[in-house]
Amino acid sequence: MGKIIAIANQKGGVGKTTSSINLAASLADMNKRVLVVDADPQANASSGLGIDITKVKNTIYECLVGEIDAQKAVMATEIDNLKIIPSHINLVGAELEMVDIDNRETRLKTALNALREDFDYILIDCAPSLGLIVVNSLTASDSVIIPVQCEYFALEGIGKLLNTIKIIKSKLNPSLSIEGFLLTMFDARLRYAKDVANEVKRNFNDLVFDTLIQRNVKLSEATSFGQPVLLYDKESKGSQNYLDLAEELVKRVEGAK
Repeated sequence: MGKIIAIANQKGGVGKTTSSINLAASLADMNKRVLVVDADPQANASSGLGIDITKVKNTIYECLVGEIDAQKAVMATEIDNLKIIPSHINLVGAELEMVDIDNRETRLKTALNALREDFDYILIDCAPSLGLIVVNSLTASDSVIIPVQCEYFALEGIGKLLNTIKIIKSKLNPSLSIEGFLLTMFDARLRYAKDVANEVKRNFNDLVFDTLIQRNVKLSEATSFGQPVLLYDKESKGSQNYLDLAEELVKRVEGAK
């Protein structure tokens, strides 16, 4: 049965979507069956995996408002073993539409539980907010990866996210855990980047992944071409970072079984 992992941080620009796309591709490269769930109305994970969202009929929006089964929204990507449930700008209005729906906090959990047997890993790319869609994502997940950029004010807002996780554990999903904090945008030339990395490790200890995601222009270029960096430039530092992260994650998850 597949493990569902949310990639979440209500702060924007920390590398959530980049990490969702490239970790998923790297896991697929390890012959894992992977599904990305794009739960962000901006749909950047969808376009970053080569999906033309203007031509997509079924998205996560339709799954949440109850119109279709999640299986009907699953789409193939360029990478074997990697599929995606795309997003759409309509998702912006889903929170209002779900207000009067029964069990509105567990809609995504119900949808994804039907897919668990089909995948080894399901990664949910969360929006930069703490709204109802993110609550759905955390309620549906077994664990959370929290990307933290190695820049000033990196820990700003983390307390709110941790408090949200605590509330969801107590009321909606008792088994939810933190898979790890992922340090992103690391530049070894900058002293403050090293200081931030050390501060995160000092605060969260063994919960911090050993793998650092370094600043790498190929990561940005790959996304603009609608590809994971693994396809765009497999020899790049960015590609190697995410391959290392995938290996570390698999050891954590499968070593714990």
